[in-house]
Amino acid sequence: MGRKKQQGQGEDTYGQMAGAIGGLAIAFGALAAIKDKLGLSWPATVLLTAGALVVLGYLAWRIRWGVPRLWARQPETSPPTQQTALQQESPVQAVSEAQASGEPVDEAQVLVEASPSGDESHPQLTMVLNRVGAISKDERVRAGDVRIETLPGIGTVYDFLVPEGRTHDDVAKRLGPIASMFGVTRLHLKLETSRKTERHVRLLVLNEPPFSRPFPAPTRQEIQSFAGVPLGHEVTGRLAGVPTFDKASLLIGGMTQMGKTTLVNGLITCLLIAYGDFDLYLLDGKLCGLTRFEKLAVRYEASDDPAVLEDMLDELNARVDRRYTQLQDAIRNRQPAPVFKPVFFIVDEAADFYTDNGTKESKEQVRRVEDKSRSLVAKSLESGISTVMLTQRPARDAIPVKVRDQFLYRGCLYVASEGSAKVALGDSYFDTVAPIHPALLDPDIKGQCVLFANGSSTLIRGFNFSDEFIWSVVDEVYDRREKAIPESPLKQAIELLRGSGTDFMTTAELAPALGITESDPVERGKALSRLLGVPAGRTAQGRGYRLADLTAAAMSGS
Repeated sequence: MGRKKQQGQGEDTYGQMAGAIGGLAIAFGALAAIKDKLGLSWPATVLLTAGALVVLGYLAWRIRWGVPRLWARQPETSPPTQQTALQQESPVQAVSEAQASGEPVDEAQVLVEASPSGDESHPQLTMVLNRVGAISKDERVRAGDVRIETLPGIGTVYDFLVPEGRTHDDVAKRLGPIASMFGVTRLHLKLETSRKTERHVRLLVLNEPPFSRPFPAPTRQEIQSFAGVPLGHEVTGRLAGVPTFDKASLLIGGMTQMGKTTLVNGLITCLLIAYGDFDLYLLDGKLCGLTRFEKLAVRYEASDDPAVLEDMLDELNARVDRRYTQLQDAIRNRQPAPVFKPVFFIVDEAADFYTDNGTKESKEQVRRVEDKSRSLVAKSLESGISTVMLTQRPARDAIPVKVRDQFLYRGCLYVASEGSAKVALGDSYFDTVAPIHPALLDPDIKGQCVLFANGSSTLIRGFNFSDEFIWSVVDEVYDRREKAIPESPLKQAIELLRGSGTDFMTTAELAPALGITESDPVERGKALSRLLGVPAGRTAQGRGYRLADLTAAAMSGS
């Protein structure tokens, strides 16, 4: 077999060589005939023959392409280049290249130039929404329904209507793929919808990752003019927050060192500036995170002991019961509902208070704390008492489900998983309109938070107020409250303790100073308690009154 194959290959080679020799002989003969006929030299004969062959080839090409076009009376056009085809297919690329030049860009004009003339659809948005499946291939976004606005230094806003039969939800569900079409990440996009029509979409595409550059802290005037309570800046630099804390509570979760305490310090500062007079209860599980506001608190505790939380819950739940009694009496007597002084109960590192040490007593105490926490958060809203809890362990068992399900407002800083995000934002959060995954946040940018309030998600960054600014606000509010305390035996007792430079005074010392002359210690104590409206406490020095308790009673209402 090998010998036959080699023999066949040799015969083919001999045939090809013979054909080549024959072709050369014919060409040489033709050149010799032309040379003799024209009387030229050999080089001139070769050049003339080659030139004649080139001219004949060109004429054949012209006839091949020109005659059919002339016959059909079509204008002569050259085949489109690959670059031209790409420009026609991708107006988004045309806009991006125009913006990259660094010159002012009229996006509408660029898109018109990049799209076929006479097309009534908006080429960029139609192409993007077609490819991600937000609209079908035969649907179009009308150019007349689109308005594009460039925000200098921030990004581009696309304000448009989706085709009839489509809603903003079709766009909201595909923000990730849409971001990919624009060459950015999901966090570069901010979606706003309208309550007037389901077709309206307002989409912001940022030039840079959110909060790449910090925004300056707001002034007092900006905080006071905000319609609600600001919690931070949104991605455009505007203030963002919640409309009110009336009948609402807030739960914030996130991993450690992500800026939760800074966020809540900013919240309390804004409340002091914008919310008016209110009572503040602070449970500082971090032991020093909320100390700046201690002098303004009706009660301040720095502890991570569940027993301390239980005691504060008992005090606040009793206050809730008193307020509901007043509400019932007003309804029975057909009187206007009483207006209660707002109360804020803020707990930092809340998860620590729902952890037992394994003993039966500890487990029972944690169970009681869970029930009392749920009761406070659920029942207190109608009575003007709001709860704010923060936790650095957003695990499923960090805060009991029956407690965290009562929170209307939710916030989540950076977390590593979807499960942790659901603990803070709710199990159904990722089924809401345009959810933002907290795991996508940059952990190096502290204070970033996904705020979920009133059914919508907003990416914010909390205010990082300077200590000097916070202290100035605290001192101003403290002085204003001191002046507002009415003249009473309680105020006299406070001034007496402050004048003597002591934090505690026994009943035996305080009663005569307030005009109580009872000689019986028991009756003297009862008379002093009725006069002050505050029960006495017991210390190593005996029964008496602490300055902190008297001040808290003077600042608090019903």
